Amino acid sequence: MKKLITLFLCALCGLSPAAPVKLIFDTDMGNDVDDMMALAMIHNLQKRGGCELLAVTITKDHPQAAAFVDAVNTLYGYPDTPIGVVRDGAAKEAGKFNLLADEKNSDGSLRYPHDLKSGADAPEAVELIKKVLAAQPDGSVVIAQVGFFTNLSRLLDSPGGKELIAKKVKFLSIMAGAFQTVQWDTRHLEYNVKLDVPAAQKLAKEWPTPVVWSGYEIGVAAAFPHVVIEQDLNYIPHHPLKEAYYLYNPPPHDRPTWDPTAVLYAVLPERGYFDLSPPGDVVVEKDSATLFRRSKDGKGKHRFLVMSTEQTARVREAIVQLSVEPPATRK
Repeated sequence: MKKLITLFLCALCGLSPAAPVKLIFDTDMGNDVDDMMALAMIHNLQKRGGCELLAVTITKDHPQAAAFVDAVNTLYGYPDTPIGVVRDGAAKEAGKFNLLADEKNSDGSLRYPHDLKSGADAPEAVELIKKVLAAQPDGSVVIAQVGFFTNLSRLLDSPGGKELIAKKVKFLSIMAGAFQTVQWDTRHLEYNVKLDVPAAQKLAKEWPTPVVWSGYEIGVAAAFPHVVIEQDLNYIPHHPLKEAYYLYNPPPHDRPTWDPTAVLYAVLPERGYFDLSPPGDVVVEKDSATLFRRSKDGKGKHRFLVMSTEQTARVREAIVQLSVEPPATRK
């Protein structure tokens, strides 16, 4: 009955109900707590029918990263979400909060139950992405990349990879680069690009579908209020976002929402949270600087996010609410 009412209201308003966005989330989980924010957002959007998380792929080459992702997926009620990992990636050190995957209660049980104990037991990321893409309708998949470019660059290099991307991917939403002045620096060298410059250069040059970049300046402008972490996540004894935030960099500090902005656009691109630059092309230079050139014919595949003051407030509020919403499986 509820579905029929929804369809009737949509018809009355001249609208059609939007299908969930088919999403692949590519992350360097553990290098910053904003990856955890982004994954919580995805699951809460998935819970309300906004997206379908097809897979999580990881560009941090440490075994705890995949285990932590599986723990979060399980807590939010999606324990069977496929997880793929990079092999011989750029960042091999342990993350500050991925160790939560191994944390135990006083009775010896896992604080955050999960089945995948190590990234060594997960499939390689590129092969998983190809398998997932091949099973989806043409032009239906959105990829949100919020870590390094390694997995997607290797996907381009894999046999049939570029053709599969062109056929199956609707657009790519990336957190990377900088496209406006950052603390008076017009050539800010952003971390996700610096860690694997050749991969970033390859993707910027060869990716066959539209690409939308969420630059460093966007996440800084919509920083996450630390009081939310301190006060709004106490509905369960242990919350991975709260614990990860404290382990990464304890409050009081407002952490930039770099990765959540890319996810917000990936799932809700038409909600007016952001404006877009004109079409153009992004070139990644040898020092990792990202140079945008507007295309004269309006046919460039690359654009970057822009926010007004009013949009910044909306983006911050959306990210906060989608991050702290209780998991469906909470006790």
